[in-house]
Amino acid sequence: MNTDKNKKKVLKVYPDAYIEHGQLGARVMSGETFLAEEYFMPNTHDETKAWEYAAIACKTTQNFNRTHPSRMDLTQIEGKIDRISRRKKRGRNAK
Repeated sequence: MNTDKNKKKVLKVYPDAYIEHGQLGARVMSGETFLAEEYFMPNTHDETKAWEYAAIACKTTQNFNRTHPSRMDLTQIEGKIDRISRRKKRGRNAK
């Protein structure tokens, strides 16, 4: 994937993200937070790889947040089941 695409994806979530060069190499930071640290991404001296690792971290975080069990509560599940049963009922009555 292109560096610009990865950079754009990261900047959409973290508008203040920037590359920091240090002894460990290049890494994408947002304030005091190293974005790829939670997922144990390897250190790199290449800016392209640093943006790629940050984009992977953003995507993985989004997937975890979307499917996390504590996000689901009983009202959402009941509403989903009600919608499905109404569709089934309308389908049976349409014939």
